[in-house]
Amino acid sequence: MENSVGLVKTEYAEFDTELQLESGRLLGPLTLAYETYGVLNPDKSNVILATHAWTGDAHAAGFHTQDERKPGWWDNMIGPGKVLDTNRFFVICSNTIGSCKGSTGPTSTNPRTGRPYRLSFPVIMVRDMVRAQKLLLDRLGITSLLAVVGGSMGAMQALEWGINFPEMVRAIVPIAGTGRTSPMAIALNALARQAIYNDPLWKKGNYQPEHPPADGLSLARAVGHISFLSDASMLLKFGRRFSVRDGMFDFFGKFEIERYLDYNGGNFIDRFDTNAFLYLAKALDLYDVSWNFDSLTEALGRLSCPSLWFAFTSDWLYPPRQTEELVHELERLNKPVEYHLIESDYGHDSFLVEPEKFIPYLKKFLDKLAPA
Repeated sequence: MENSVGLVKTEYAEFDTELQLESGRLLGPLTLAYETYGVLNPDKSNVILATHAWTGDAHAAGFHTQDERKPGWWDNMIGPGKVLDTNRFFVICSNTIGSCKGSTGPTSTNPRTGRPYRLSFPVIMVRDMVRAQKLLLDRLGITSLLAVVGGSMGAMQALEWGINFPEMVRAIVPIAGTGRTSPMAIALNALARQAIYNDPLWKKGNYQPEHPPADGLSLARAVGHISFLSDASMLLKFGRRFSVRDGMFDFFGKFEIERYLDYNGGNFIDRFDTNAFLYLAKALDLYDVSWNFDSLTEALGRLSCPSLWFAFTSDWLYPPRQTEELVHELERLNKPVEYHLIESDYGHDSFLVEPEKFIPYLKKFLDKLAPA
């Protein structure tokens, strides 16, 4: 556990209130799962909020048990001496609403019926996730965020924090994000949805947890996983190698890349709920930073803090041009903005696979905000 935050515990905040969603519906009471790392300083000015991607959770760093093999999903970023240095910063990671990892979502009990929400859970947007996080920070007595840092869906949350709570946020760092989901990304999610809908075990969301639509969810995850990779990374890792366990002329024989997708999809069904996957995919599809504003200019005009943006050359899910559209508009508005295009062959997953390529820029940015 060298340079690790060590053993950590997921906490749960309960809110006996109703959150008004962008759809106009009310959601409550609420539970938010979260973890914290580091020590909050006396004036509570050293807080960094780490926001997670689609199927992430509150467990961003450290270990839950001594014998746990895999640390939190951003452990290479959060800890003593790391870029999100817990000797300096108090880092919070909250699981988003709509998930199945401790926060209120479609697997939660609907207080009006006493049964799981399933598809009676309301459609949520990224902005709703951020408003729920604001409830948590209010509960913790935190009135200022040094920075909000996140990748993919986490980047969307970081941007939403900046434009919806400008008086509270001192900097945002969106990584591998977008200002609005493209038709291609929506199309990929549509294929994933159909894979689930066509599984007879889905039963319009009324499946039993012990008998989920495993085939549909596994295929849906495979569709998503392809979009996280790149042609270069697949060529490097798998090439055109045929599976050693199959004959090349066996009709059902598979290439190594096929086996890899099967493996990842199979693992996924054991750790994520199908309806939660669908609700979060819908939130991604609906994302548009200019929602309920007259224009992109009006939305970004609310961002008053410095922002640091990263995009990756091989990311075809949220390609660099989508980040650059936002950066150029911020520059036109004379906002304090910094942008780096990172050379990487690992596609959208580059922000998780090769953080060392952008960490130096992030460290310099944070040092300016809070000199050591």
